[in-house]
Amino acid sequence: MSVEEVAPKTTGVSVELLAAVDLAGEIDGMEGRQLRMRMVTIEPGGVFGPLHDHAGRPGTVYVLSGIITDHRDGVATEYGPGVGWPEDRNTLHWLENRGVVPAVEISVDIVGAPMP
Repeated sequence: MSVEEVAPKTTGVSVELLAAVDLAGEIDGMEGRQLRMRMVTIEPGGVFGPLHDHAGRPGTVYVLSGIITDHRDGVATEYGPGVGWPEDRNTLHWLENRGVVPAVEISVDIVGAPMP
């Protein structure tokens, strides 16, 4: 693991659940899973870490405003409004906002359904 891949703890991040759909009965074999959509805001200087993967939790991200820096495989890539990226079983990354305004993304993923 390179120095670039060592992320500090999450700080300056707020997450709002926008919607969720229980996938049991919707798609065969998806019992215990849900499709989830969240709005994530990363304040200037904020970090969405630590380094984490998306094994068993595939998703997509779309940036609404600000610039989010995605760190993976020792490479930092900036994504601005109107751009997004996939997160699959091979994704190992962390995010930060190096800008001066809040960065806001919409994240949609498949996750384990919460226990009742």
